[in-house]
Amino acid sequence: MRCPRGRPAGCGTAKPGRSARGQGLVEFSLIVPVFLLLLLGVLEFGFMFNHHLTLQYATREGARAGAAMADGSVKDSNCGSTTLTAANVDPLIVAAVERVLMSPGSMVDVSRVSQVRIFKSTASGTEAGPVNVWLYRPGDSGNPTVPCQGTSQRLNFYPSSTGWPASSRVIGSTPDSLGVAISYDYLFRTPLSGILTLIGGSGWTTVPISDRSIMALQPTS
Repeated sequence: MRCPRGRPAGCGTAKPGRSARGQGLVEFSLIVPVFLLLLLGVLEFGFMFNHHLTLQYATREGARAGAAMADGSVKDSNCGSTTLTAANVDPLIVAAVERVLMSPGSMVDVSRVSQVRIFKSTASGTEAGPVNVWLYRPGDSGNPTVPCQGTSQRLNFYPSSTGWPASSRVIGSTPDSLGVAISYDYLFRTPLSGILTLIGGSGWTTVPISDRSIMALQPTS
């Protein structure tokens, strides 16, 4: 209806009703998915960061243990001053890593550790060549055991390859540098993976994360 000249106030203006309410619902439906995506992203990043901190601590403990035990000619201060041999240096390094990964409060799923690497490092922090690779295999009777304060602890990892035996590690004025690295497949803990799968296709259920620590061999007795 057309308003006559000198129309009264309010003539021709839209009155609040269903159209306004419908506009609000549309705007809300557009904003909520974006907000939820951001919220889930923040939560997922927090979980992933927590996992990475644990991996970082584990590699540091492993490298510290390896640097202290060196070539196995010293005593292990972590397990009641156990007398070492070259053969049990690497198992004790992996035991130090495992203790952190399986400690109370750790969110790391040890079964998702794809490998633990013990390697000779250059001064710049890269692998110099020889590498010992340990893989996850829980409860297997063939896994190494480590002596610790009068008891034997069976590891949940086993040596898949040994390219750098502890007996060949150099100590002295120019010691070797030992590195410990962990490769881990982080599994999403929120529905974010499902949303990302819808957006970008398959393959968004896990994210590979890793960490490494390197220390020069500094044996202690």
